[in-house]
Amino acid sequence: MARVAKDEPIEAIPSETEDSEVSLPGYHILSYPADFTLEVLVGKWGKGEIVIPPLQRLFLWSQIRASKLIESFLMGLPVPPVFFYLQRGTNKLLVVDGHQRLRSIVDFFSGKFGDEVPGKERPDFILTGLDDKSPYHEISYERLRQENESSFNMLNNSVLRSFVVQQIQPEDDTSIFQIFERLNTGGVVLQGQEIRNCIYDGTFNEVLCGHTNATRLNKDSNWRKIFGSPSEDKRQRDVELILRFFALHYSHKTYKKPMKDFLNKFMKTHRRDSPNELATFCKLFRDTAAAVIKILGEKPFHIHVGLNAAVYDSVFTAFADNLDKLSANYSTRRGRSELKVRYEKLLRNKKYISHVSSATTDQDVVSKRLRLAKRILFGSVSP
Repeated sequence: MARVAKDEPIEAIPSETEDSEVSLPGYHILSYPADFTLEVLVGKWGKGEIVIPPLQRLFLWSQIRASKLIESFLMGLPVPPVFFYLQRGTNKLLVVDGHQRLRSIVDFFSGKFGDEVPGKERPDFILTGLDDKSPYHEISYERLRQENESSFNMLNNSVLRSFVVQQIQPEDDTSIFQIFERLNTGGVVLQGQEIRNCIYDGTFNEVLCGHTNATRLNKDSNWRKIFGSPSEDKRQRDVELILRFFALHYSHKTYKKPMKDFLNKFMKTHRRDSPNELATFCKLFRDTAAAVIKILGEKPFHIHVGLNAAVYDSVFTAFADNLDKLSANYSTRRGRSELKVRYEKLLRNKKYISHVSSATTDQDVVSKRLRLAKRILFGSVSP
């Protein structure tokens, strides 16, 4: 099985390594330049026409770096363009690349810098870190307006080259995956679930990683023990594992690689499920997590260092498909001990090991390891 670095919570699945690089199906995309002035961009931001997706909400630039950006506009220096995605249905502009630049501009125009912190007042935004001889050293937007009308007007009318991307076909927003992957220059490759959290917001996403613990499956105490950390993964890889379980449990017979496309379609289909449907999902997941902890103990899928997602997929789904058997036949200490022995036998099975560690892109490898897990653990393959 693939090894994983000590600081990585999840082992890579060899058979999906190549799939993760596969581009999703073709799209009809329209992209065009839009030369907005800074004054117009700030106005759109204030009216909510420019939206920062959840995965990009953190503002990371220092005041010195933001100041140098503003100075670049005042000096007429070139500034890298920003990229927007035109959201279907709302016509709002989702920021794909350029969050730090846009936020720096908005903050300077507002006179305050940085995020709001409870109990603390936001600091004034004056241009800092510039050369002492710069005419803009330690100047604010308001002082610029009062003392240097020419530069004030120049700043307001400065153009930040923008590119707007719009998906024409198919009639959804799935191409944003490609756009984030190819255009984002933030220095950190975005994880699939971070992007799904942005474009598939809705009742199902709220169940996976919502704001209230009562509905948030990722906060389930048994799940945290299975994942191996009390803290939620900042890149939402733990959330993606929950999604993988639901997708494979309900739709494994229709699985087609790549896995990321399979997960996208499942999340899109269930994006706005009813409360009753979501309650069924929640009960199934919580009952399965509780059964896994009771029988296999904590961190049962950490075969080497991190959690082995292929083993998790097959065993967790096998448990979910056999909850009735677990209740009837494995409620005693002896029964639980017998099932744990079967699990250890599964991990020694050569065919199973090949299915969870092979780099093959065999279309049926996911189903093969699932069927084998069900047969060895429970003696039969349930639907």
